[in-house]
Amino acid sequence: MDYYLKEVEGKRVHDPFNKKMAISPSRCIWVPGALIVGAGPSGLATAACLKERGVPSLILERANCIASLWQLKTYDRLRLHLPKHFCELPLLPFPSNFPTYPTKQQFVGYLESYTKFFGLEPVFNNTVVSAEFDSRCGLWKVKSSGLKEEESEYVCQWLIVATGENADEVVPDIEGMADFQGLIMHTSSYRSGEVFRGKTALVVGCGNSGMEVCLDLCNYNAYPSIVVRDSVHVLPQQMLGRSTFGLSMWLLKWFPLKLVDQILLFLSYFLLGDTSKLGIHRPKLGPLQLKNTAGKTPVLDVGTLAKIRTGEIKVFPEIKRVMRGSVEFVDGRIQDFDAIILATGYKSNVPYWLKENKMFSKKDGMPHNSFPNGWKGENGLYAVGFTKRGLLGASIDARRVAQDIELRWKAEATSFMASARALPQQS
Repeated sequence: MDYYLKEVEGKRVHDPFNKKMAISPSRCIWVPGALIVGAGPSGLATAACLKERGVPSLILERANCIASLWQLKTYDRLRLHLPKHFCELPLLPFPSNFPTYPTKQQFVGYLESYTKFFGLEPVFNNTVVSAEFDSRCGLWKVKSSGLKEEESEYVCQWLIVATGENADEVVPDIEGMADFQGLIMHTSSYRSGEVFRGKTALVVGCGNSGMEVCLDLCNYNAYPSIVVRDSVHVLPQQMLGRSTFGLSMWLLKWFPLKLVDQILLFLSYFLLGDTSKLGIHRPKLGPLQLKNTAGKTPVLDVGTLAKIRTGEIKVFPEIKRVMRGSVEFVDGRIQDFDAIILATGYKSNVPYWLKENKMFSKKDGMPHNSFPNGWKGENGLYAVGFTKRGLLGASIDARRVAQDIELRWKAEATSFMASARALPQQS
């Protein structure tokens, strides 16, 4: 959709119905329908659901492409951790020839096809710096900055936060890190183990990314070690001939959550053995209960544990301090490393730009209300992609948001038409 400039309350703003263009150094842009912040899977899914219901939207994206986390900040060997039918976006399934666990490249290709199929046109290189509800006019005012630091202000009735749980890297403050003479990098910059051949690397973090990066380093003949600071559930990716996630969803239809957790742990012990003997201790809460209460995702093993058993990957406890060429751990061991790779995850960036604290926490940038109640706030504010349930949760919220806005959109259109009919008719 093209947006054109017009005067609104003394400001020159873009308007889709005025065909006369003008140029303004500081633009105020009226957005009919909804403004979506973020062109990742959550933002794209929401825009598609809105379009399918006849509601226009505009997507703002700070990067130069859709799904920037997937395209710019993930390692080459990455695949979807869950089967594809749990990860497809609304209204368009994955191609039938895709494998059960699509590769990173296949998933990005799917998102590009999704964007083209629904005719979505995100505005790239446009970073939102603030968003605030103006109670005087009952509208959201969203300020953004472009590549050349040019400023724009978007005015909209509905604001959808789709920047997600993984917007910015988490970099821990570890004593002595500034003195380390080797390479320190976050996994957002890691692509493959090619550059680490023959080198020792310490991976800090034992989530899915940390485990897979260690496996990738092994495949390139590097010498990886991993820091396991906290307890973590490691489950097989497949159980009884089906995905562990799919099996869990099926079991939950028949049994209570705690019993399903016990079944999963029994099968995991049978298939993977006692992980505590490898230095990986399980939490007291079961994997599903822990996911529901703390949002902590279990690790789905794709071969890393086998490498730990053979000693190709060494396990260390929490880091005490980093030195010039080595690392000291809390158990007193000191080990030399050529590189440190931080698999320490990501965080929401919502507190930095959204001037609102009723829906989102200022502490962690997540909705105060957990799934399935965290998608709707006040004054036309919505959230998609903050469910801690991956792409499946984002798709559920995208549909809910689109349905809710459609009702409001149609109600206002009906009200407008009724007002128009009530006007005196000219002869």
